Formats: sequence, C-alpha cells, structure tokens
Amino acid sequence: MPLLRDYTAEHERAVNLGGDAVRALDAGDLARARELAARLRRELRSHWQGEEDGLFAELLSTDEIFADHIDPLITEHRELDDFLQSMDLSLTPVQEAFREAVFDLHHHIAKEEDALFPASVTTLDGDQWDSAIAAWQRAHPGETMLHT
Repeated sequence: MPLLRDYTAEHERAVNLGGDAVRALDAGDLARARELAARLRRELRSHWQGEEDGLFAELLSTDEIFADHIDPLITEHRELDDFLQSMDLSLTPVQEAFREAVFDLHHHIAKEEDALFPASVTTLDGDQWDSAIAAWQRAHPGETMLHT
C-alpha cells in the first residue's frame, strides 16, 4: 500500500531526526539539537494530521473496536506535540525527558506499524483508501507521495 509506505518513511524520518537531535545533545551542540527537534515536530505534526484524519478515521468508521487502539495513540500524539512545543533543551532534566520521548517514539511507531497498518490492509476498501490518501494530501500540501 503506497500510503502505508509513506507513513513508514515518515516514521523513519522522525526516528532519524530524533536520534540526530539526541546525538547533537550528546556532542554539546545545543543549537543543532534545537533545530533538529523543531524539524522533528514539524515532521510529526503533518504525519499525525494525515494519520488521524485519514487512516485512523477510516478504521474507526469500520468498527468501534479500533478506538481501543487508536485513542491512546492520538493521546500520545498530543502529549509528544505539547512536550516538543514547550521544551527547553538547555535544561538537563528536559534533555533527559527528550531522550526518553525519542525512545518512546519507537514503541509508538511499533504499535502503528505492527498492529494498525496490517489491520488496515484487511479492513479498508478502495474508497476508504482513497479517502485516507486524500487526508494525507491535505496534511502535506505541495508534497507528492513516494509512489508517484
């Protein structure tokens, strides 16, 4: 599925940005860490919008059982966004919290890629995929999907 491939690529970019920011912190390059963390937040915000308005919404429309899996993921999106927006990386405790958030992002991604993505392949029909792709496009104005 092209959409799932794009979401996976976005996950990889987010993980790489987070890891690069942690390495910048480790090297004492606070300016670089801040820049990378800001890029991480921008990457995640468009990614989350596409997921929530598209894939997640379509899954929720098929069966309420998906809410048990999707609602906690959306909560995690909001919590990480709030943290990334308000954090001050000059503070050592915040740097540690950022490291933990980057680590936790791996677990969050695994829940999506190992559970929801496979479930979507067997659950959604063509019209629902079209709708999910349209949501991705709205969340990524001016960008094209990888498959094009």
